[in-house]
Amino acid sequence: MADVSLKAVSKSFGTNAAVKSVSLDIKDGEFIVLLGPTGAGKTTTLRLIAGLERADSGDILIDGERVNEAGPSERDVAFVFQAYSLYPHLSVYENLAFPLRSPARKMAQADIDARVRAVAKMVRIDHKLENKSTKLSGGEMQRVAIGRALVRDPAIFLMDEPLSSLDAKLRGDLRLELKRIQSDLGATLLYVTHDQIEAMTMADRIGILADGTLVQMGTPREIYERPANIHVAQRLGQPHINLLPMDVLPVQSAPSAAASIGARTEHLQIEAADAAEGNGCIDWIEHLGDQKHLHLIAGGRKLVALADPFSPLQPGDPVKLTLKSPIYFDASGNRIAS
Repeated sequence: MADVSLKAVSKSFGTNAAVKSVSLDIKDGEFIVLLGPTGAGKTTTLRLIAGLERADSGDILIDGERVNEAGPSERDVAFVFQAYSLYPHLSVYENLAFPLRSPARKMAQADIDARVRAVAKMVRIDHKLENKSTKLSGGEMQRVAIGRALVRDPAIFLMDEPLSSLDAKLRGDLRLELKRIQSDLGATLLYVTHDQIEAMTMADRIGILADGTLVQMGTPREIYERPANIHVAQRLGQPHINLLPMDVLPVQSAPSAAASIGARTEHLQIEAADAAEGNGCIDWIEHLGDQKHLHLIAGGRKLVALADPFSPLQPGDPVKLTLKSPIYFDASGNRIAS
């Protein structure tokens, strides 16, 4: 494995600036997730590291060596795409072995066989080695695609939303598998996604991308609790953070420069109240089994919060809402440090 650095890297396609002076350091053995919506520059960043695109400016270093002019085959990276990209006429075994049969590797057949079987067991596909890839489920095909990257033992793994085409249960299962595999191998891994749950559950650190700019980098907890601005605050958290003007709910000791309040679930205290004491009411309730989403109205504004599934609150009930340690933003949308 190796560390990877981007130094003020930029890339444009015509008049569209896809990546704007991105600087990023990935430590050896670290699991980094780039999170952002479509068009944020996530995939372009991966392609720049892989050598599939050439940077207009800046430097890309792998294990301390500048690789701007190196071709993809010279960079020792493994890329897992959103599409499975398997060879349909080959068996699972042959798909896994294919990268090891490159003339540049010159591996003995016994070594190839040992490596393929070890990786197949690691991704829990060893019982399907003789199957054609077209005879696999979606989850099994993605395991093969991930396994084909793992057999190479590259400097860095690059993964472009590899779980997005799977159903919710499979995504949940493979999130755990991928994190387990990365931890067991001590692999350096850069993963891009628009899914905040993937970012929060797998990453050592998260980078928030917006319009080609790396807005903030930090641990999942740092990004969640201390977002740099409103855009970052909206990328993490379910339900999404409630953004309110200063006069909707009573606050204590608000910073003088505060122009708006960010209230996550844990920032809202909800108590049953009569109509005279209440400053909000329950509009409607989503029942999710282990919890409820309470849709509230306060000061003419809509809010969403989580509640215990056994909460007796009903639609139309008045409630008293109190803010506890919310996040404050200034007029430009930047967080005000507490």
